[in-house]
Amino acid sequence: MDPTQKFLLFLLVGVAATLSLATNSPVPQWPASCTPREREALLAFKRGITGDPAGRLTSWKRGSHDCCQWRGVRCSNLTGHVLELHLRNNFPRYDEATALVGHISTSLISLEHLEHLDLSNNNLVGPAGRFPRFVSSLRNLIYINFSGMPLTGMVPPQLGNITKLQYLDLSHGIGMYSTDIQWLTNIPALRYLGLSNVNLSRVSDWPRVVDMNSYLIVLDLSGCSLTSASQSFSQLNLTRLEKLDLSYNNFNQPLASCWFWNLTSLTYLDLTMNTLSGQFPDSLGDMKALQVFKFWSNGHSIIMPNLLRNLCNLEILDLGGLRSCNITELLDSLMHCLTKRIRKLYLWNNNITGTLPTGVGKFTSLDTLDLSDNQLTGSVPYEISMLTSLAKINLSLNNLTGEITKEHLAGLKSLKSIDLYYNPYLKIVLGDEWLPPFRLEVARFGSCQLGPMFPSWLQWMVDIKVLDIYNTGINDQLPHWFWTIFSRATELVMSSNKISGSLPTNMETMSLEHLLLGSNQITGVIPILPPNLIWLEIQNNMLSGSVASKTFGAPQLGFMDLSSNNITGPIPGSICELLNLDYLNLANNHLEGEFPRCIGFKNLELFHLNNNSLSGKVPSFLKGCKRLKYLDLSQNKFHGRLPSWIGDLPNVERIILNNNLLSGHIPTSITNLTNLQHLDLSQNKFHGRLSSWIGDLPAIQILLVNNNSFSGLSGKVPSFLKGCKQLKYLDLSHNKFHGRLPSWIGDFPEVQILILNNNSFSGHIPTSITDLAKLIQLNLANNNISGVLP
Repeated sequence: MDPTQKFLLFLLVGVAATLSLATNSPVPQWPASCTPREREALLAFKRGITGDPAGRLTSWKRGSHDCCQWRGVRCSNLTGHVLELHLRNNFPRYDEATALVGHISTSLISLEHLEHLDLSNNNLVGPAGRFPRFVSSLRNLIYINFSGMPLTGMVPPQLGNITKLQYLDLSHGIGMYSTDIQWLTNIPALRYLGLSNVNLSRVSDWPRVVDMNSYLIVLDLSGCSLTSASQSFSQLNLTRLEKLDLSYNNFNQPLASCWFWNLTSLTYLDLTMNTLSGQFPDSLGDMKALQVFKFWSNGHSIIMPNLLRNLCNLEILDLGGLRSCNITELLDSLMHCLTKRIRKLYLWNNNITGTLPTGVGKFTSLDTLDLSDNQLTGSVPYEISMLTSLAKINLSLNNLTGEITKEHLAGLKSLKSIDLYYNPYLKIVLGDEWLPPFRLEVARFGSCQLGPMFPSWLQWMVDIKVLDIYNTGINDQLPHWFWTIFSRATELVMSSNKISGSLPTNMETMSLEHLLLGSNQITGVIPILPPNLIWLEIQNNMLSGSVASKTFGAPQLGFMDLSSNNITGPIPGSICELLNLDYLNLANNHLEGEFPRCIGFKNLELFHLNNNSLSGKVPSFLKGCKRLKYLDLSQNKFHGRLPSWIGDLPNVERIILNNNLLSGHIPTSITNLTNLQHLDLSQNKFHGRLSSWIGDLPAIQILLVNNNSFSGLSGKVPSFLKGCKQLKYLDLSHNKFHGRLPSWIGDFPEVQILILNNNSFSGHIPTSITDLAKLIQLNLANNNISGVLP
């Protein structure tokens, strides 16, 4: 039982005792009914509720006189007074499908005997979205839980007036803060304090204040923007504290300087995501009551394995971001007294070196083992099979070698999740006849050696939700059972193999959310897509037919890459239904006709149609895509002028329009594109002067305008080019420039490629060209240049 559960049990027993107090009067045979005044107060509260999707207040009716029978209301059997209000939304945090919506009515102030108030995880707020201050007037309250509510503003110090309070949870609001928590010292009976995500950045003496609440059992100050945990105490009062959560703060100090290492009563300590550095103090070894210890840092912390040797009650150890450690030394320390107790061992991203020792098989109580993102080498020992309770193992992002065979997996009867991703020299060798003893839900083997045949044992994984076999060397056809077995999977990652086969015709009945099949040999047409699909990659395959039929069938699709296939015909108008697209790549196909006139594409960041046979003008719906970064319409048959709204795309970084039939002048609005780095207008029919707008593109690195009919002022190289100091690649070839090459041609410190051929330049090559220290390609051919090469 964790500290929170223990405290709630204690509180429940206390309330039950209160309700059962004997009096001199005879005990009534039936519970008393609620008072009319309190019934009216509850009805007034209901009137402030504008949304009740789960129908939790349907029993609150004026015709139902006894409000003690209403859902969520508990009364005293003796007096009928409302003592408890339980309206918690049981779903984690706020869920609009079940949460109450509205304002917290001040009518609750009439519930003078209220002891327990729980409105957590609902969309309920006080005036102006703030904490309802009237709650401070309910002096009999023992329990307040407003966690997970979208409250803002200052935590009212008047809460200190509720001197009987034992449980206070204001966690996970959206903008609550406090500059002084001295009021906590007025609540001597406080056992539970949850202020997670309440901004306490201006509270410097918080350790001293909380130490005065000597009855505290649980203290949650995670995500409070606290900046210091340095405080010296001659004697700590928090001798009853069992759970301390200081994760996700801004501590930037040596570990040894923190005040909490002498809290030997702690059973739970969470220090994740801070910037605590240096070596753990020896006093960590004295915290023998610890059952849960979590610490993630930034690689500047060191733990001596022997400090863990005597922590014999540990059930969960989660260490990440340590500077370095040897796996054998670490497991030897834990082996001293934890082989039968520790259940979850997370040791990810700690620069752990060495080979996984055979002793790992002694931790028979483990249900989770995470050694990911380390520097482990060598083979996985067969003794891993002794972990019969293991449900999740993660050895990804290491340098493991050797083979994983059925002997490694034979005893893992509880296994639900295995992650071996990116161990490039690790082979998965399991025979065709092998029957796995487990039913996986998550299987990640990406960038391991799994092929060349498709693993037949996967046909028994009927519960799979996530399968990752990216780049595993499979050169085989999808087995006939594949799409049936994985019809309930939400994520299939199979890119970069040589898998052949086709998509099933019944995809619209599948549960897929992510499907990645890129760089394989998938053939056939694209069927109607699954309704929950949000990510689709089938690029570099052999798909044929049209992009889609009458409907795509995936209204939430955000990422679609069908590039480099054999897809033909026009793009259907149903593509306009995909209003959530932020990435669309249909490049390198055989598409033709005009792009449909869509309305409502607001989220597009990448739009690639290059290397098709599309025609018409530049799609006008793009002018509404203010988030667009990458636009590539090259190698098509688009014609007409470059529209002036091209300058209304503030975030665009790359515009590639080469090899089309575009004509006319370049609109001056292009100077608005201050983030533009790559502009390719080559091989079109643009003409006229290259106006001074080029000098107003401060981020430009690649400028390709070759094979047009451009000229500069009086036909010369435009002088405003010298303002483009980030330029790396400039191609003015096959245009109508003439005159001498200017001396400032050497003023481009980053230029690597300079292409000026097939113009009418004359005169000598300026000596300043020798200043182009990074130049790797220079082409001045087919001009009228004379003299010597500098």
